[in-house]
Amino acid sequence: MAPTTSSDLDTLIRDLPKTDLHVHLDGSLRLSTLLELADQQRIELPATDEEGMRREVFKPTYANLAEYLEGFRYTVAVLQTAEALERVAYALCEDSWREGVCYLEIRFAPQLHVHPALPLPEVVRAVARGLRRAEDEFAKDERVVKGEFPPFRGALILCAMRMFRREFSAGYGWYFDSCGYSPDEEVYARASLDLARAAAHFKDVEGLPVTGIDLAGQEKGYPADAHEEAFQIAHEAFLGKTVHAGEDYGPESIFQAIGDLHADRIGHGTWLLDASRVTDERIADPQAYVDRLAQYVADHRITLEVCLTSNQQTVPALAGDLSGHPFGEMVRRRLSTTLCTDNRLVSNTTVSREVRLAAETFGIDRKNLHDILTYGFKRSFWPGPYLEKREYVRQVLDVMSRVMAAHEGTGS
Repeated sequence: MAPTTSSDLDTLIRDLPKTDLHVHLDGSLRLSTLLELADQQRIELPATDEEGMRREVFKPTYANLAEYLEGFRYTVAVLQTAEALERVAYALCEDSWREGVCYLEIRFAPQLHVHPALPLPEVVRAVARGLRRAEDEFAKDERVVKGEFPPFRGALILCAMRMFRREFSAGYGWYFDSCGYSPDEEVYARASLDLARAAAHFKDVEGLPVTGIDLAGQEKGYPADAHEEAFQIAHEAFLGKTVHAGEDYGPESIFQAIGDLHADRIGHGTWLLDASRVTDERIADPQAYVDRLAQYVADHRITLEVCLTSNQQTVPALAGDLSGHPFGEMVRRRLSTTLCTDNRLVSNTTVSREVRLAAETFGIDRKNLHDILTYGFKRSFWPGPYLEKREYVRQVLDVMSRVMAAHEGTGS
């Protein structure tokens, strides 16, 4: 049974424990913080107020993914100190907690913030401090103390980049300088390799809450196989693997992420079910290929991190009608899906908004809503032992059951 009114739905979503497994730190600043940091650091922005930045940079729709990513040049620019990184990480946790997100996986590309005065370890430690401060403070929340809501927990996912340019950061510029005349693909691979080794070190030696790695950036023209060695290292270090795939390219990209990079989850996966997006001429029957791939994803419970608003902003065909998004078919096929924000600032969204969009657009009922939210917890890259995760998920499910039962009596 679905909620009967918008108010009922909003209240139900507010009260349910939620996750965000796909949220980029540098795309999720508070806009007021971006403006403040830019002013302090004397970084010129296209506008000097929030309205102007929404008009000039963080728009409702974009022509394509490349234009969507342009706004990151400003957010990354203000995140070049440990203090700024810690502050923004804590604020992201706080914003998430306020809307009932009790488990959060913050992903970021540390090499975007590296320069001579800020080495990579300090970048990661700063974000970890922001996360841990949030965990400590939110544990004092009255709902948590009384056992009425799960405590806030989080983890970090380090992002490798499919491609980068020298001007992305001093850190990335160093790779071009140090790799001499190597082809660009080898430069990208070298950076990913270093990042995977660092992630394993932070997890196993320093005990930081680094639990996974990601491959982000432009898919088309930059295949995942260049990063195969890095993801093998992450695999051997028992890190979680998630890969942006099927967002800007077709089903073959998703297959490559699973086959070559051992992906446990897929970021976006928008075109998983679209046979018209198959471009490999060796695939004689695109529809059969897509069906087999979807079956494999379902059988192995490879979770799709779905970001509806972000996709609607970057895919012109979805701009006016979200019902064309494949999420509804993913749910019908009982695929493991979780709803995520991608970038809270760039997409001007929250987890609650994403859940409401899904419910209203695709007619998600209470059972499907319960399953989708549960997938987020069960398929998380939990920063601790399995038995600890199991106990946490059990607590989440108990709270969900109580909330669902309470709202049953109010018509929602």
